[in-house]
Parts: sequence; C-alpha cells; structure tokens
Amino acid sequence: MGFKMGIVGLPNVGKSTLFNALTKTAAAQAANFPFCTIEPNIGEVGVPDRRLDELAKIAESKQIIPTRMTFVDIAGLVKGASKGEGLGNQFLANIREVDAIAHVLRCFEDDDVTHVSDRIDPVSDAETIETELMLADIESIEKRLQGLIRKVRGGDKEAIQQERLLKAALVALEDGFPARTVLVDEDDLKTWAMLQLLTAKPILFVCNVGEDSASSGNSFTQKVFEMAEKQNSGVVIISAQIEEEISQLDQDEAELFLNEMGLDEAGLDRLIRAGYDLLQLETYFTVGPKEARAWTVKHGTLAPQAAGVIHGDFERGFIRAETIAFNDFVSFNGEQKAKEAGKMRVEGKSYTVKDGDVLHFLFNA
Repeated sequence: MGFKMGIVGLPNVGKSTLFNALTKTAAAQAANFPFCTIEPNIGEVGVPDRRLDELAKIAESKQIIPTRMTFVDIAGLVKGASKGEGLGNQFLANIREVDAIAHVLRCFEDDDVTHVSDRIDPVSDAETIETELMLADIESIEKRLQGLIRKVRGGDKEAIQQERLLKAALVALEDGFPARTVLVDEDDLKTWAMLQLLTAKPILFVCNVGEDSASSGNSFTQKVFEMAEKQNSGVVIISAQIEEEISQLDQDEAELFLNEMGLDEAGLDRLIRAGYDLLQLETYFTVGPKEARAWTVKHGTLAPQAAGVIHGDFERGFIRAETIAFNDFVSFNGEQKAKEAGKMRVEGKSYTVKDGDVLHFLFNA
C-alpha cells in the first residue's frame, strides 16, 4: 500500500517544478504563466528508506523493492474555482481522488516569476485555496442532502448515517471551518471517507523557498508555521529549485551538493516522511536472498491485514507471523542469529504490526 498525494496551490508557486524534481522527470511543463498544467500529471516514486538498504545488505538480497508513493500534480487553483473559474471544476474533481493534499505556498520573492495576485503572501494564498475547497464542499453537501431526503424518510440506515455526517460537516463549513475539524466516531469513519469531502483530506503545507532559505526558512515560512500550528497541520520547507538540480545528479553528487547547501537530506525524503506522519502510515519489511521489500500499512494494522497487503490469500489463510524488530535483525546480522538469540517472536491474529518489523507470514493456501 502506497498513497496518493495531490500537489495543489495557486498558479506559479512552483508545483510543477517540484513535481518534476520529485519524480525525476520532465513530465510536467514548468512555465511562467497560469494553467501550464491542465491535465493532472501523475508520477510514482520509490520511498527512500535507508533501513531497507541495510536489510538487503545483511541478507544479500538480489533485488531491493521500496514501497511507492504517487504524486499528482494538479493544475493551479484560483479564486472562483468552486464556481468553475480557471477550469476549477476539473481541478476540484482531481483533488477528490487523492489521499492527502500537499499545498505548495510561494515563500520566495522573484520579480521574474509573476504571482497571480501580484504580491507574496503565503497565508493569504492558503486561505484562498481553502475557501474555494470549502465552498465546493458546501455546494456538494447541499446537493447530496436533497438527494437523500426520500431514502431518509423511508428509514434507510445508510442514508440516515450519511445525512447525519453531511449535516455535521455543513455546520462546520458554514462556521468557517474545514470538514477535517469534525470529530468522527470510529463506526462512522468508513462512511465519512466515502463522502470524499475536499476539506476532510489531511493537508500538508509545503513552503517553496529560494536556495538561500532552504536550510532555515524565512519570514514567509514563519507565518506559515504559525498558521499550520493553529490548524494542527504539518509544514515542510523545500526549495523546488534545489530539488530540481538534485534530480539531475547521481547519489554521490547529490549528497555533496546537499552538504554544500547545509541540508541533511533531500526535500523528497522530508516530504514523504511528513506525508507518512500525516496519514499515520508505517513500513514493515520482508527480507530474503531473492528480494528485500518494503510494505506500507496504516498505524494500528493487525498482522492478517498487513499480510493482505502482499496478497489477499495471505490474509484469508493467515496462521501466524514470525516477527523480528529491525534493530534486532541488524544487531544480530540477520534472521538466523536473531532467531538463535531469541529475538524472533511468533505472533497471532491480534498482533499489531510495528514500524520497522521484519515479517514472515505463514498461511493456508
């Protein structure tokens, strides 16, 4: 299981440049005018994880297969998008299909790059996008409520549940709060997710800065951090320009370049890690001489469901999981010595998978 993150923002904030760098392609046209991206560009990248490389080295795995993350470069939204301005309806539909939103905010000054509002104010930009998404949700909810009236009167339990959740979201939106601020009971989570409300999606603010601000940020990013803290949202500082340069280098050259810029890691690493935290995702590993592979699951996933990520038969016929913690696998230099040291555990159906677990599943075919 990977996940899909939509890159959104106003025109000319650096979305396509960031997408190109992150996916190491030139698939998205990065041009200095609005709407250079009309159809959403989609790119998959391997999630960098040094633990996987370490496990593969110990097990002498012939192949390394990272888990995948999908980026969707969605064209720039503008004020009035909820009413169809700037091809807004198409863009809003694209946002509905992603798991989380990476909201790119322009936090740099450059007279050669135009801004749709002729001023640099990332907080105002964020509010513009959020307002359009909220207006689109309100319109969608009102239409859905009208369509549910007959079923609700007929006592349809599913319709009654949907109506209750939609009304709760509508109250929040009309009070000026996004749908993600609504407290949803665990029994309602599945139905809530199926509503596909735009403002219910987790959001990560991505501050696009110039090269000189990549390591420490600037006055613009400070304002974004203050805004995000109030919203309980995440923030990542990235220089799309630096990421684009890094994407053209090999690994050794990239590390040298990052060191010269005073950066510990590439923006892709920070963005993915923040995305994992945002969606409460974790990674477990399967390791052997043939391949070392990473798998993504939600925090709190039980062993049978984690096995099901590999294949449905693994979940249906689950018997048990042999488990070694990552640190133990490394400390004892592999599965056999970890097992001899008593570090391999046999876990059943009630076991909750932990981040970094090295797992081997036994199942009935």
